Amino acid sequence: MDSGEAEAIVLALELNADLLLVDDRDARNLAKKLGLQVMGTLGVLALAKYRGLIRGVKPIIDRLVKSGFWISREVLEEFLRELGEC
Repeated sequence: MDSGEAEAIVLALELNADLLLVDDRDARNLAKKLGLQVMGTLGVLALAKYRGLIRGVKPIIDRLVKSGFWISREVLEEFLRELGEC
């Protein structure tokens, strides 16, 4: 976990935030242990699709990956399958 994620956790605790947006596994685990609700990028995309705000997540994920976002092939395939985009 880097300092930015650590600071985000501290700020979320200070603000009594309803939700912390974070992808880093270590940061997510620590935030959960501290009682914070967490959601990552994939969760935000799934929520947007379920609410009809976007048609599909695959084009967005493709752009994210091209810009440096990392996601394992297995996780991506399962995520797309769950959303009917495989």
